[in-house]
Amino acid sequence: MSWLRRSVSFVRVGALAILPFLVAAACGGGGEAAPGAGGPPAMGVKVVTLAEKPIAQSSEYIATLRSMRSTTIMPLADGLVTRIFVVSGARVKPGQPILQLEADKEQAALRSLESQRAALAAEVSFARQQAERARALVSQGAVSKQEAEQAETRLETADAQLKALEAQIREQRVQVNYFAVTAPVAGIVGDIAVRVGERVTTATEITTIDQSALGGSAGRGLEAHIPVPAERATDLRLGLPVQFLDVSGAVVATNTVTFVAPRVDEPTQTVLVKSLLKEVPPSIRVQQYVRVRIVWANTPGLSAPVVAVTRLSGQHFAFIAEPKDGGFVARQRPIKVGDIVGDDYIVL
Repeated sequence: MSWLRRSVSFVRVGALAILPFLVAAACGGGGEAAPGAGGPPAMGVKVVTLAEKPIAQSSEYIATLRSMRSTTIMPLADGLVTRIFVVSGARVKPGQPILQLEADKEQAALRSLESQRAALAAEVSFARQQAERARALVSQGAVSKQEAEQAETRLETADAQLKALEAQIREQRVQVNYFAVTAPVAGIVGDIAVRVGERVTTATEITTIDQSALGGSAGRGLEAHIPVPAERATDLRLGLPVQFLDVSGAVVATNTVTFVAPRVDEPTQTVLVKSLLKEVPPSIRVQQYVRVRIVWANTPGLSAPVVAVTRLSGQHFAFIAEPKDGGFVARQRPIKVGDIVGDDYIVL
């Protein structure tokens, strides 16, 4: 008949000890026999003393990664999209066309002004000839001085009208240019949110341009925006550690709080906290949601291995080593635990 041998280790707190885990393994006849006939085998026990150590008091939040070098592209005029010159992910240079809006009316008005300028320029040329002729004749006494002054006045009037018309033409050209959306900076085009045939306004976000690619260890221009509940506002301060976590909860990068908003956001009742990334988590993108942990303080406390704690009906228990007859005996006792830090429960 085979016996069930139990291998155990536990953690000692002062004169008590917590049993971290209990592993059952079936053994053959080669197992160690217990004293007495037919008794169970003896249980090997390892005692580890718990000691106070710094335990992080922290809270987890969801942050959004933002680029400080990202430009949002919006049109300067309302109109229908007639052509899109770029695709998402394309690299553009300053001034490169991105999108064209319908501007037939504005272009027709520009052509009308330009035609008026041609006629007015001819009037100015004729008035200049008349004024020069009048100056020559008045010196010879062929015309009166008054007639020469009238010719000069007609020249000045025509010239002023031509300059005013040219100013209107320049203004109209600016209006026409408003219907051509161009890249203000060099960078990579993001998602294009509009299509040909759609009507846009000056409030429509067409796309974004990121001025530098992500990656490397510098993380230039990236920061995490963290909404923190208003009840923790009094605990916020510059320099608090901000830990970036992966999907498993492991810390992949640590930065600090670099900005705390002076007021609460009314709709969400949160305080905006920013952390400029000097240490960059791997495989990140602008506008990505990431798990972060703000460490408020490190205070001394006790922690027990997760495997030392069992949960029954919502209550946590651990085996405590209690002194008996010059030795110890393991007894199960209820305990209160806090968050899990690493592989340990915080013992409250």
